[in-house]
Amino acid sequence: MGILERLDAGEVILGDGSYVNTLEKRGYVKAGNYTPESSIEHPQAVEQLAQEFARAGADITQTFTFYSRDVGTPEGCTLTCQQINQASCDIAFRVARDKGTIVAGGIVQSGVFKLVKDKPEGKAEVQKELQEGLEVLIQNNVDLILVEYFHNIREMEWAIDLALRYNKPVAATMCIGPQGDGEGYTPGECAVRMAKAGAPIIGTNCLFGPKRNLETLRLMKEALDREGLKPHLMAQPLGYHTPDAARYGWITLDEFPFAMEPRLVTRWEAARWAREAYTIGARVLGGCCGWEPYHIRAVAEELAEERGRFPEGSEKSDFDLKTLKKKADLGRPDFAGKGDKSFWWDMEPTTGRPWAKPLGKARGIDETIAPTSE
Repeated sequence: MGILERLDAGEVILGDGSYVNTLEKRGYVKAGNYTPESSIEHPQAVEQLAQEFARAGADITQTFTFYSRDVGTPEGCTLTCQQINQASCDIAFRVARDKGTIVAGGIVQSGVFKLVKDKPEGKAEVQKELQEGLEVLIQNNVDLILVEYFHNIREMEWAIDLALRYNKPVAATMCIGPQGDGEGYTPGECAVRMAKAGAPIIGTNCLFGPKRNLETLRLMKEALDREGLKPHLMAQPLGYHTPDAARYGWITLDEFPFAMEPRLVTRWEAARWAREAYTIGARVLGGCCGWEPYHIRAVAEELAEERGRFPEGSEKSDFDLKTLKKKADLGRPDFAGKGDKSFWWDMEPTTGRPWAKPLGKARGIDETIAPTSE
């Protein structure tokens, strides 16, 4: 069955996690450019990460593709967008054949939107650029078109309109928080407009951490319910805590991009997020920047009963805490309580930084969201 048939049948589908962010940490992507030339230069690194996500429980393997035009590549890179994106598709399909995953190809917000959004030719110009990015995905016959990382609902509607022309399942996710999109439309308004534009799967991705993501998801679900709309919900938050981020999320924080590690969510926080997102109604769950394979595994294990299976990676996971409990039962005080899920579930991790500030001041011209307990 395709992804829509699986969702209609009640299945919970797991996406994968971070590629650009994780591969930057591993030394295969240059920060600032964030382009996936490593699909050609170091294909084994990209494929290894995709395999790790699938082994952790991901049902979706996303192509490590990028912009539709030859912009943003690091200085000295002679590769074309077409070459990089084709290599990325090749990798994704190799993993899909091995692991049985759904291949998703994504397009993101255009570079031209801000320049033409209020002009008569605006929609046509935006769709022309996005179509160039879709070409290689359609040529490779991806299973799912992912229209992600859009911060403006108007551009998102234009992207959905374009993506639906290819007669493939479409998932549409916006990089917004509780304050809504770049023009002030609320998450609820954005959700309703995405659903009415025809996207069968809608939701959020990137820019904000799990707690902000849940706030946004609730606002979307409430608005959809009021309108009687029932698209499948999808959520892919950051793997970092962002209670002090402004409207444009983590990029407004001082720590972005080279000092985000103290904000990294634990596997238990990933599992708690998944449980709450599932309760809200999300049935396509994954991660964005910062999400490592072990985060996806934690989600797969938390939802194992709903999914009817544990992931392959659980064979090396103490998911039932039996190993830790055995050590505690031997009387070791350093393992006391650690064999109980509640010990980890209720934990508020410390940072080990006695002089660290709990919150920062967001950069940018937009207002900061009121901090939460995230």
